[in-house]
Amino acid sequence: MNQTALNLIAISIFTITMSALLGPLVHLSPVIPAGLAFSLLVLGTIDTLALSGQGSTVLIESIEGISPEKRARIVRHEAGHFLVAYLMEIPVTGYALNAWEAWRQGQMAQGGVRFNDRELGGQLQKGQLSAQLIDRYCTVWMAGIAAENLAYEKAEGGLEDRGKIRAVWAQLRRPPSEATLKERWATLQAQTLIEQNQQAYEALVEAMEQRISVEECYQILEKSLKITA
Repeated sequence: MNQTALNLIAISIFTITMSALLGPLVHLSPVIPAGLAFSLLVLGTIDTLALSGQGSTVLIESIEGISPEKRARIVRHEAGHFLVAYLMEIPVTGYALNAWEAWRQGQMAQGGVRFNDRELGGQLQKGQLSAQLIDRYCTVWMAGIAAENLAYEKAEGGLEDRGKIRAVWAQLRRPPSEATLKERWATLQAQTLIEQNQQAYEALVEAMEQRISVEECYQILEKSLKITA
């Protein structure tokens, strides 16, 4: 269960407790807090098991909002994924910059850049993953962290990205220590690519802030990279 869901549960428990304590003072039937507790428990279970906590994230985001600072960090993180995927010739199929956008697009995720990973999935099923393909995908996965490091000197996001590398290493039955080394290597590779294509990256950040389509983002990258070539 993610932190957002835990926060929502904590708020719900506090509300129910206060209802139970103050209920007699306002002649509130004890059935109401009990019914509310049961309903929240059912909804929380469905959200966690069926929606991977996405529902609670959408609710919290709609209530609290996203600060301009966090929004800017998210865009830079995802633009890092997008740019490096483009350079690594891994097709981008879509992107969402928050849970609500992901929900509207029918994606079971909190947001992010989506890739065509059929080649990766095919090799994983065979248990024979080429070193070149591993390097390409690991560099793309760590590109968000690399982008944050360049802009803010420290990344706040990227837990899911690290998890992808560790999941691949576990499936290939390789030591976890190797996954850690690959994370560091891939982060440095992604950072170098972003620095070498800084103008294209900044143009992509601006485009994604405006929610420009993937096809138009590709055109912007092609134009920017031709100018700097």
